[in-house]
Amino acid sequence: MSPDAGSSEPPEIAPSDRAIDHSLAQLSRTFRFLLDITPVDADDVKDDFLEGEDPEPDFTYRELETDPEVVRAMLDDIDVASVEDPTLGHLLRAKHREMELQLEMLQARESDDFLQLSIELYGGVSPALRRQAEALLETVTETEPPGDVLDAEEFLALAEAEIAHYREVDPDLEMHAEIRPDVNGVMVSGDTLLIGPESRVQHARAAALLHHEVGTHLVTQANGTHQPIKVLGVGLAGYDETQEGLAVLAEIACGGLTAFRLRQLAGRVVTVHRLIGGATFGEAHDALVSDGFPRGSAFTTVMRVYRSGGMTKDAIYLRGLVELLEHLGGGGALDLLWLGKFSLGDLPLIGDLRDRGVLHPPRVLPRYLHDPAAAANLERAAGTEDLSTLLEERT
Repeated sequence: MSPDAGSSEPPEIAPSDRAIDHSLAQLSRTFRFLLDITPVDADDVKDDFLEGEDPEPDFTYRELETDPEVVRAMLDDIDVASVEDPTLGHLLRAKHREMELQLEMLQARESDDFLQLSIELYGGVSPALRRQAEALLETVTETEPPGDVLDAEEFLALAEAEIAHYREVDPDLEMHAEIRPDVNGVMVSGDTLLIGPESRVQHARAAALLHHEVGTHLVTQANGTHQPIKVLGVGLAGYDETQEGLAVLAEIACGGLTAFRLRQLAGRVVTVHRLIGGATFGEAHDALVSDGFPRGSAFTTVMRVYRSGGMTKDAIYLRGLVELLEHLGGGGALDLLWLGKFSLGDLPLIGDLRDRGVLHPPRVLPRYLHDPAAAANLERAAGTEDLSTLLEERT
């Protein structure tokens, strides 16, 4: 018998298991990991650095709203070992460990321990990934000229229009966008797209960025929050790599992956490698400039990698993309990836939950999936090993 699509209680999952899932998801929302490890004064520091006044910049971070030790004590009280369902138990135990690492990183901000915890959470740079990144920097040397630029208010208007498209499908979607003064650049936190007041977005890149942030991050967050398994809304362990790879895949699908963007992703990988190898902030910046990056964008890349003591997360964009291209090349599909936020490695477990009727269908799908040109772009990209060919003529 097929499960009642309107039921809020997943079949075969014990109430005690669901309670542990709900507790983990609720606790995960009590701290703002990415916001709290990101500087609030990056734009001001950038100006001083580029003027030569601050060769090894010292950033300022938000005061933590929640004491990590208190959250850790609450986390320790959640008994993930008692989960009866084998599939759910595996997923929740991994999520529990990931939250432990995140809390340890918040406590270790700007200390030597932060980098090692980051490597445990996000990994480092494998020789194969480094070779791919270096090959891109050697092969893709010509970038598109700067075009018209949108300011924060203009990009906010586009983001709100994009969100409105999804609300036409489901008016109850919790998706928002706002300009926030303590944010640099563009990022998603929970169900909100945050835009820094000094943000500038190339007009030619705007659609791709919207598909990245709204069509991937906010769509999967909305779908995951709708699931009976609530950790799919906040993200299962290791979800970042697949999420960011999926978001870059969206840029490819809509024809918005530019040479500059591809070099940026490669630059992040080599910068993470240099960080782990002991390079200073200034040395990593000079190396990117030698690789052909403008000084301003080189600063932003290095800031993202060196923040809080060393954040290796930025290597996952290219790594996640490579893994998804391999997945597509091997005949894999993307359909399950819209159910929530999880890693490609957990796809069989998510498939098991779906097949057992535990999970609901997605509330919304990325808009680009309805575009035949996007399907053609994805078909051409599937299995690509020479990433520079992703820039060849697109539909």
